[in-house]
Amino acid sequence: MNNAVLMLADGTRFEGTGIGATGATSGEIAFNTGMYGYQEIFTDPSYAGQLIIMATPHIGNYGVHDQEQESGGSKIAGLVVKNFSRVASREGGSGDLQALLERDGVVGIAGVDTRGLIQHIRQHGAMNALICNDGTDEKVLLEQLKNTPSMEGMELSSGVTCTESQEFGPEDGLRVALLDLGTKTNIVRCLTERGLRVKVFPMGTALVEMQNFQPDGWMMSNGPGDPSAMPETRDLIRDIIEVGQPVFGICLGHQLIALSQGLDTSKMFNGHRGVNHPVKDLITGRCEVTSQNHGFVVSKESLESRDDIEQTHVHLNDGTVAGIRLKNRPVFSVQFHPEASAGPHDSRHLFDQFVNSIQAVVHVVH
Repeated sequence: MNNAVLMLADGTRFEGTGIGATGATSGEIAFNTGMYGYQEIFTDPSYAGQLIIMATPHIGNYGVHDQEQESGGSKIAGLVVKNFSRVASREGGSGDLQALLERDGVVGIAGVDTRGLIQHIRQHGAMNALICNDGTDEKVLLEQLKNTPSMEGMELSSGVTCTESQEFGPEDGLRVALLDLGTKTNIVRCLTERGLRVKVFPMGTALVEMQNFQPDGWMMSNGPGDPSAMPETRDLIRDIIEVGQPVFGICLGHQLIALSQGLDTSKMFNGHRGVNHPVKDLITGRCEVTSQNHGFVVSKESLESRDDIEQTHVHLNDGTVAGIRLKNRPVFSVQFHPEASAGPHDSRHLFDQFVNSIQAVVHVVH
């Protein structure tokens, strides 16, 4: 095991031992408070460009499993943990975490006081950082850290979207066009489990090409980066909404739906990342524990002046907007992850709501 260093943009420094691939990596540092689901987190495309700190102190202890991949491979830019296990305890798995990180080129550091590090970030806000475990000269590392771009204004979805469209689910099911901004595998699974035929399209696909699929509804996926840096995708979603069919958005998809309707988004001081975030449904009064992963949020101020858009959910920790719906269109979206994986299943009913909205429109048409 090599010696490793973690350097933050504000000059804070931590030392530890190298894990994962050998090398140096930089990006925005963020923390996840989930106590389980590390493989799902590392393979979630929404984490592209980020160095992830795991709040739970033991990582890697139950190995990895093929069914817990949320994409084709790890998408995080780097990993910071307290204790790292190179031994997988769970039977029936497909290997150990070290092998997965090496295969996917994820540079990491272990032996860090992650509790103190997270407290530091909570106090000082999101910032860039760098991990190195190959002994590169510090002057070189400082220059690399200095040149690491800010997450604000960065478009990352084009780097994680699929390159070709794919279809899933029963051929005779109602048809959903899913715009892949960095979608998780479990979103597709939650749709096909409900009998839907899903076609996943790359984010740059033209509207007319997606309409050739003859969809009954539209899904806007999660994804990484700053939604305000995606004007072409924002305009595409605006045009999709104008078609008049049901639309459901998750996370980045939710933010882009908001932008397409003239609302604003902003970067958070610290994002929401974990599986224990409380959300209240303002329509039903029901409270749910949700899985979340985002560093940008829809502006509450821009929403308050609109009579045609209703806030449907609120984050109970800080009062941020966690869901909206259009009053004149069958369109709704949420900031959290109802598909979870990892996380609680409190919000899975939103997929049923989406199916019901499709069925209602199809019934009216026919």
